[in-house]
Amino acid sequence: SWPRTTGGPSGANPAAVADQAAESHHAAYVAVGVWHEFLVTGDQGFTTAMWPAVRDAIGWVLGLQVPRGEVAWERDAAGEPGEFALLSGCSSILQGLRCAIALADLAGEPQPDWEFAAVQLGHVLASHPEAFADKSRFAMDWYYPVLGGALRGGAGAARLTAGWDTFVVPGLGVRCVSDQSWVTVAETSELVLALDACGLRAQAAELFAVTGRLQHDDGSYWTGWQFANEAHFPAERSSWTAAAVVLAADALTGFSGGAGVFRDIPAPLDLGPPADPEACGCAPVTVTP
Repeated sequence: SWPRTTGGPSGANPAAVADQAAESHHAAYVAVGVWHEFLVTGDQGFTTAMWPAVRDAIGWVLGLQVPRGEVAWERDAAGEPGEFALLSGCSSILQGLRCAIALADLAGEPQPDWEFAAVQLGHVLASHPEAFADKSRFAMDWYYPVLGGALRGGAGAARLTAGWDTFVVPGLGVRCVSDQSWVTVAETSELVLALDACGLRAQAAELFAVTGRLQHDDGSYWTGWQFANEAHFPAERSSWTAAAVVLAADALTGFSGGAGVFRDIPAPLDLGPPADPEACGCAPVTVTP
């Protein structure tokens, strides 16, 4: 069953939170933003100022983690956890935990419980698809375990290869949903980051080149392209789309200190065997003679 507490390992005070409703991966991602800012600027004063927020956010998120390792996708306004976990959301949480552990070390407040949680989460992402709601129509569920760090190297490359023909439209980019004639710049850019994280830089650069088709004259990017109707969909140039392009360009060119924020795991975590084999059913079977 999902946990029923509203506080987390950090000791955050739930009474201080005006609205309990939030999505777990949104809360965890504050750590990624703070760590990325530090990589780009080297401003430790900023990380010091933000550390209490990171600590409390991660505490809140881990209050939604079950023993097997996955994290409920939300806590509602009544303080109840969501009824399922999302593969893409938990992959984002793993990235958040990786960055939060690095920030904890930088703050001189190591968090071994976070390391245990990250290892268990990484294992369930890599080995237990049954732990998550089936959202396999969406490209994010395909590449996010690689982007978040649960799968890298040969395992990561194999996953990307397995879904390539389903989601990648040659010359156009990545479908947001496998059964829709719609590619998006953000999904394409995130797949570039995942490819780069697996060392597939030539493939990443080739894919990134297609995003230029959806760049506006002012430098911004259209969110997506409905290629059956040959129309921009939606008809907007979103800031988060531009941000994904910037991150992908940085990963490929190394123009900032944050170029490796997805490629380089900032904390030395062993994401192989689960931290608690019994919790996920991977405990070795002992045969009694």
